[in-house]
Amino acid sequence: MAPKFGTSGLRGLVVELTDSLVEQYVRAFLDACPQGDAVYIGRDLRESSPRIAEAVIRAVRSAGLRAIDCGAVPTPALALASLRHGASAIMITGSHIPADRNGLKFYVPSGEISKSDETAIVAAFGREHPDAAVPGAREAFPDCAAQYLARYQTAFGANALRGLRIGVYEHSSVARDIFARAVTALGGAAVLLARSEVFIPVDTEAVDPETRAQLAGWVATHALDAIISTDGDGDRPMLADAAGRIVPGDVLGALTARFLGATTLVTPVSSNTQIAQMPGFASITRTRIGSPFVIAAMEAALGADPSVAIAGYEANGGFLLGFAAQGPTGVLAPLMTRDSLLPALAPLAAARASGQSLAALVAALPQRFTAADRLVGVDSARAAVLLSGLLASAAARAELFSDCGAEAAIDQTDGLRVTFKSGDILHLRPSGNAPEFRCYAESESAEQAEALVRKYLEIIGQRLS
Repeated sequence: MAPKFGTSGLRGLVVELTDSLVEQYVRAFLDACPQGDAVYIGRDLRESSPRIAEAVIRAVRSAGLRAIDCGAVPTPALALASLRHGASAIMITGSHIPADRNGLKFYVPSGEISKSDETAIVAAFGREHPDAAVPGAREAFPDCAAQYLARYQTAFGANALRGLRIGVYEHSSVARDIFARAVTALGGAAVLLARSEVFIPVDTEAVDPETRAQLAGWVATHALDAIISTDGDGDRPMLADAAGRIVPGDVLGALTARFLGATTLVTPVSSNTQIAQMPGFASITRTRIGSPFVIAAMEAALGADPSVAIAGYEANGGFLLGFAAQGPTGVLAPLMTRDSLLPALAPLAAARASGQSLAALVAALPQRFTAADRLVGVDSARAAVLLSGLLASAAARAELFSDCGAEAAIDQTDGLRVTFKSGDILHLRPSGNAPEFRCYAESESAEQAEALVRKYLEIIGQRLS
């Protein structure tokens, strides 16, 4: 995959993310976007990340700015630090994609870069960027992770998880130590599981059957009330109940928003429609998939009413808080970037506060179920041709979805989302930043949603092969 700049920043094969290319993109970012007087720099645990981080630091210093080295920290921890200090930030991570790939995520002092920022960076790439007369300083910021953890200690308190045994699936996530510390700080017992020194590309939105079986085995073996985890850079959550069943990210988003008292929601079109049936949400906005689109809609709502209690989340569970929310013991400051720790902790705290299990809390929601998975190694051009044909032809859709019954509506907000008269929903979409093709489904049962995803990924795979 040639390095590509888009919604998730820059991503590409490690062998193609040369120091020169990285430095050029960093200088383009620094010239095109507001910076403050420093750039905070973090990285995940991929083998390639330290080398890329050094290239980023060189580029920042050559521009005359202070390079604040935060080391290996979760993306939301880095974003929180840069926001508090009025500085920009660069995270070295490939998120959930394989270890032979990596990337950069860019933050301006107000938060994640916007689509207009992306355009400006691309335009500035390749220009001459003269070095500053005096290089910027290099400084360390070892308190980045601790400040992030303190945010939850303050808001949730020492008893939020009291009496719960919580497994922490560590794998190779840069957030693994913080997750374990958070469970302990909030009164729970943390049971550490499957730590790996080799990078594992965990996609919390498309969990493979082997991992699901592991989760079920761990809760039984260790008598766990739940298991929490996250992806490589710590911005997408995974939460499984006491039976090892994964709670989908869009359900975590709804539970977290309700727990914090949000009245306005912003979420992509792929998220569970159950929120429309939940009381308390006065306004719901659906966007294209990707945090920049969610953030843009949240900012528009805040521009119209700065006091609105607004939250956003993605189907992968990454949660964005747009207001000062009241937690059990303190205020949780806004953080409008994808966070995984908040939607892992809040549903558990909500269940414990109401005296019920996590499974019971989820079961009380309107009964709509989602599933998602992906094809990897997909030819992007062929995927685009397939999708455009389906978008253009009702007959092509009827032939592909012949077992689903009559079409009730289609949504082209992002890819092709078809609602059938049966109430089932299928959503097809090529990934915007990886050679992948994703399928989302929604139905009245988890089994039916999962069956739809399996079936149509097989059919799509055959058509793309």
